[in-house]
Amino acid sequence: MRVVIVGASGNAGTALLRRLRNEPGMDLVGVVRRVPTTAAAPYDAVDWHSCDIGAPEAPQRLTELFRGADAVVHLAWQIQPSHDQRQLYRTNVTGSRAVAEAVLRSGVATLVYASSVGVYAAGPKNAYVTEAYPRTGVRGSSYSRHKALVETMLDRVESDHPTLRVVRLRPGLIFQRDVGTEIGRYFAGPLLPARLLRYGRIPLVPSHPALRVQAVHADDLADAYARALAADVRGAFNVAAGPVLDPSVAAEAFHGREVPVPGFLLRGAADLSWRLRLQPVDVGWVRLGLKAPLMSCDRIAAELGWRPLTDAVHALRELVAGLAERAHTDSPPLSDAPDLPGRLGGVLRGRLPGSGNPY
Repeated sequence: MRVVIVGASGNAGTALLRRLRNEPGMDLVGVVRRVPTTAAAPYDAVDWHSCDIGAPEAPQRLTELFRGADAVVHLAWQIQPSHDQRQLYRTNVTGSRAVAEAVLRSGVATLVYASSVGVYAAGPKNAYVTEAYPRTGVRGSSYSRHKALVETMLDRVESDHPTLRVVRLRPGLIFQRDVGTEIGRYFAGPLLPARLLRYGRIPLVPSHPALRVQAVHADDLADAYARALAADVRGAFNVAAGPVLDPSVAAEAFHGREVPVPGFLLRGAADLSWRLRLQPVDVGWVRLGLKAPLMSCDRIAAELGWRPLTDAVHALRELVAGLAERAHTDSPPLSDAPDLPGRLGGVLRGRLPGSGNPY
């Protein structure tokens, strides 16, 4: 089976390579903006190609790379620079359209797309929604809006080309140890006191009733992708592990104390610090965290036999340990290079948090 993975060197991509590299008869092609130069696993068993999927020439280039493939897995997504919405739209929406066009032109039979809980409209925090829940995104989140736009585009592709098998995985937050440096760089910035986390303690945990989210370990998500590739299924699948992560769970896991914080204060602090470029997360991420619904994973369990091996608390602990240890790999998105945007060396060189491209 020849599988082309677009965005193969990032968080989910690295986990998927670990999952697929030793599968018998698996021929893996990686399409990324910056080709890994490392010969270390899991990047060693891949035929790498460079392509900026948002560029005007991307559809033709991708068509060439997809020819002869049995399936394309589209994981590429840009979350920074958050201050440049045109750049994010260029990669996420225009780039995803280029991937879909190339799949059709090259005759690939299967497209598996990395969607997200962010595609859903604001929803309940005390009940679980199915894959049929409205997909209009959370108001005020560009990430959510872009995910919704791409799924709407895929609706049209499926309608016009019914023989194409399209699968959409909608995970919650994706955690693993190796992304500690990347998560710190792109979601916290250089002022994060990562070393203080090495004892596994977070003294104060901001608390709000709507701060209830779901997560999944990257290796469990990779298993979901592998099962979607191997099975004759179509449509969307929610992917998350239990338990739901909320302030009380986090406080217990990291021996901290909950500190109630009003929603307007959470949003205001995020917005002001982002505008001052003290950290790279815009207020849309706070809105998404407060509004995104909880997802039912009954369909993926029933149709693909998927069960997470790592619960959400252990996955979160692993991520926090990775933050403390500045865990990384040698792929460009997960690198620990000190001069990248969002690292202190990058700031000293004028490369502020939120100015980099992780894909």
